[in-house]
Amino acid sequence: MKILSYNPGHDGAFAYVEDGRLVFSIEAEKSSRYRHSSLTVPDAFDALAELQAVPDVLCRGGWWPGDSPRGQHAVADYRGGHNDHIVVSKKLLLGKTVDFFSSSHERSHLLCAFGMSNLPKGTPCYALLWEGVIGAFYEIDSELNVTKIGDVMPEPGHRYAMLYALADPTFDKSTAEFSRLSDAGKLMALASFSKRSQPSDEEERIISFLLQDCQHLKPSQCEALKELRHYNVGLDDPEFRNFAGIFSDRLFDRFHRFARENLERHMPLLIAGGCGLNCDWNTKWRESGLFSDVFVPPVANDSGSAIGTAIDAQFHFTGHPKVAWDIYSGLHFSATDAVDAAHFDEWEPNVATVADMLASDLILGWANGQYEIGPRALGNRSILAAPFKVRTRERLNVIKQREQFRPIAPVCLEEDAGKWFGCRLPSPFMLYTYRVTTDALAAVTHVNRTARIQTVSALTNRPLFELLTAFKALTGYGVLCNTSLNFKSKGFINTMSDLSAYTLQHQLDGFVVGGRIYMLKSSMGYQKYLRDNKSALSKC
Repeated sequence: MKILSYNPGHDGAFAYVEDGRLVFSIEAEKSSRYRHSSLTVPDAFDALAELQAVPDVLCRGGWWPGDSPRGQHAVADYRGGHNDHIVVSKKLLLGKTVDFFSSSHERSHLLCAFGMSNLPKGTPCYALLWEGVIGAFYEIDSELNVTKIGDVMPEPGHRYAMLYALADPTFDKSTAEFSRLSDAGKLMALASFSKRSQPSDEEERIISFLLQDCQHLKPSQCEALKELRHYNVGLDDPEFRNFAGIFSDRLFDRFHRFARENLERHMPLLIAGGCGLNCDWNTKWRESGLFSDVFVPPVANDSGSAIGTAIDAQFHFTGHPKVAWDIYSGLHFSATDAVDAAHFDEWEPNVATVADMLASDLILGWANGQYEIGPRALGNRSILAAPFKVRTRERLNVIKQREQFRPIAPVCLEEDAGKWFGCRLPSPFMLYTYRVTTDALAAVTHVNRTARIQTVSALTNRPLFELLTAFKALTGYGVLCNTSLNFKSKGFINTMSDLSAYTLQHQLDGFVVGGRIYMLKSSMGYQKYLRDNKSALSKC
């Protein structure tokens, strides 16, 4: 069965599943479009260009009531966990009558997590869905019936991000209806700076305000806190950073307490929704001892919603709720544009040369194959650098045009992850934090001595594995800095022209596409590398 699915909201995507296998997921923000974009007509043509035949099923994920123009097919809403919220009809697509399927946004998250997990069909489990709007636990039985155990609190992601907005004087709280989607990740970074665990009386008031039981909390309501010291204090304030960690723990504890009191069967836990990208929280769930296993999909946020709806449709029509998938299921890199020889030296592919350049403190873009699904750069659209120096992290944050409190993640050979990070299991999707065990990796060690690592093996990403192996031969460490290759506030770069422009504008030392090396002639670091390695000129 061929199933084409789309998520109409922010973090929009098309997903295509054929005979139980995810063939592609095309996300609207990728190819240098603005983060959290909704789908556009060009996205639809990109999806159609990847199809070999007309799908049997067209799916649309649920969204807010009244979102669809009048006269269109009936579609599901945002909420609704039971299968009686499913809408099925017929639709004409490219001259063929196909099944039209729609189920709720809530179900898209839950089915995405189950379908992509390693749990066999028929395995009972719990699920936690916490995102911008919904914060609830569910039980999924052996027949894949979804029962909500209870709502823990509304809008956990929104409330979490609102604390960042509360302190940020650049955020106009008077007119905004919702928090900024980018702020939750920033608060996660700030929370690691916390050095105390007890809130002040004022901070207790803020906690009570942000975690109050109401359906929607508007940023304008923060005016009630205007006289408190954290209001518009700025993100560099050390006491606000202390409070960020306290608030993060308090929000998690609300959910942890509910789970401890209501989830007694020690079953596996699936985690879905944007809060599933909080690596500190994921680590706490895994270490809680409440569950036999924990699974978080790498597309826990709305980027996986189209996949979830496709899985739901597959289950409805065939009875099979599982899909085979690969994290590198986006579009191929477009290398059709020529690189301007006036700006770049072109080198023959040589992984040892790339490793030597990185060991010499050059910072390189790295593009290979199809882009990663989900928001994390996992070695196919990355910026890579040596992991040893604080100033490397500082330079990377300047290149990325982002705040200096943001950490840089490491990518590590799977075989070395235990030695340097205490990571004894594969962690290929950068979803958990680990304690760094050495002082040598300063560029990838966050202020609280943790790191959000990605492990790599020859099976998960061979080109990156070979590069890490070559870098280890030179330095003794199979570890590199790995941050996303993107313009500020945009998704991954996916064309040669954008990558060339980014390198020129943001002063990378060069980039590698499919193994081929392009070095920026004006880079002072590159020129020093040539002086120090005169024999390298013959390879250029």
